[in-house]
Amino acid sequence: MPFRVCRIFEVENGHMLSKHPDKCRFPHGHTRRIECVLEADQLDDREMVCDFKVLKLALADYLERYDHALCMNTADPAYGEFKARYGERVLGYENEDPTTEVIARDVFHHLQSALSDYLGAPATGFPLREGVRVVSVRVWETSGSWAEYSE
Repeated sequence: MPFRVCRIFEVENGHMLSKHPDKCRFPHGHTRRIECVLEADQLDDREMVCDFKVLKLALADYLERYDHALCMNTADPAYGEFKARYGERVLGYENEDPTTEVIARDVFHHLQSALSDYLGAPATGFPLREGVRVVSVRVWETSGSWAEYSE
């Protein structure tokens, strides 16, 4: 059985779900808890899957874009107005609602790519070995609801 580690990040983030039949179609926010799980079949020479700092280095800048930002479907009639008013703090999702499931998928794919880039980057003092895999990304929307993406 592989070894697993999890690093949790938190961001304050809003979204609008234009396809939703109820209140979620209006702008609203969440304190999102983002759990990233990595695994490896063997531990490294420090007896770790990898240092938790690797996850911070790989994800911090990407997750910063979500913090205090509003995620919107670009097909929403209000998207242009919000984007013009708030600029980079409005994140457009091309013709799809930015549900918690979609955000989990996007963070997962970004993390996979960022770890691949990290492998080829100059040494940081926090090594990452080949064979460390992203297992899942779970994004909590509230204290009682989450969405998870894995492959």
